[in-house]
Amino acid sequence: MTMSSHPVHQLDQPLLDVRHLTVRYGESIALEDITFHLHAGERIAVVGPNGAGKSTLFKVIAGVIRPTAGEVRIYGSHPSHHVCIGYVPQRSQVEWRFPVTVEDVVMMGRVARIGLLRRPGREDRQRVRQALETVGLAEMADRPIQALSGGQQQRMFIARALAQEAELLLMDEPLNGLDIPSQESILALLDTLREQGVTLMVATHDLDQAARFFDRVMLLNRRLIGFGAPSDVFSQERLQRAYGGRLKIVQSENEQIALGDTCCQEPSFYEPF
Repeated sequence: MTMSSHPVHQLDQPLLDVRHLTVRYGESIALEDITFHLHAGERIAVVGPNGAGKSTLFKVIAGVIRPTAGEVRIYGSHPSHHVCIGYVPQRSQVEWRFPVTVEDVVMMGRVARIGLLRRPGREDRQRVRQALETVGLAEMADRPIQALSGGQQQRMFIARALAQEAELLLMDEPLNGLDIPSQESILALLDTLREQGVTLMVATHDLDQAARFFDRVMLLNRRLIGFGAPSDVFSQERLQRAYGGRLKIVQSENEQIALGDTCCQEPSFYEPF
C-alpha cells in the first residue's frame, strides 16, 4: 500500500463511528447491535467481564476481523485502509519468542506509512528514536523483546503507536498483571498521548481506575449497557446487568465498592506485532 492509497479523513465525520455492530464466532454471539461514536481527543475506558466482547470490539475497529453485521467508520471510511489506528493486544496474545529487537517492533509502526517493501528513511529512524525516548526505552532499543518486563513491553507498544503517528490507540488490558509502579508509568504515558492529541480506548478490569483516569466509560457485556460519565454508568443496576453473579457490591463507610471476578475468556489468538 502506498501513501496515495490511504483514505482522506472527512473531518466533518466522527473519528470513530460504530453502527449496529454484531460479531458471531460460529453460533456464539460476541457482540450484538453495538452503536456509539467518538470524537478526537477523548479517553475512553472499556469495562466488562471477561468474555464481554472487549477484545473483539478492538479487533473490529482495528480492521483485524470483519463484523457479521453493522459497520465501523474511521473519519467516514472503512478502518482497514487507515494507518492512524494503533492496536496494542493483550500481552498473552503476543509471541514473545519472536527474534526481534525493541527497535524492530517500534519501526513496524512506520511500515504502513512508508510501504511494506520500502526501506526506512532518515525521518522514519528519527521518529522511532523520539518514540523510544518518550517512553523511556531508548537505552533498550537493541534488546530482544523477550528480555523486557511487562511494563516495558507495554511502553514498547506505546512507542510503536507514537512512531506510527496513531490518532486512535486501542489498548487491550495494558495494565493487567503489572505492579503498581509499572501501572503508574503507563498511566503517565497515557497523559502524554492525550497531550499529543491521541484518542484512547483502553480495556480494563479495574473499575476504580476507569472512573478516575478516563473521560467516559463504556460498560459492555456483548451488548452496550452504558456509555458516558463514570458516575452515570457505574450504577448498581447497570453493574449487575453487566456482571451478574460475577460482581459483588460492597458498601463501605463513604462509597460503594464493586468487586468482580474474571473467570471467563474470549476467543483469542496470537498476534503479530
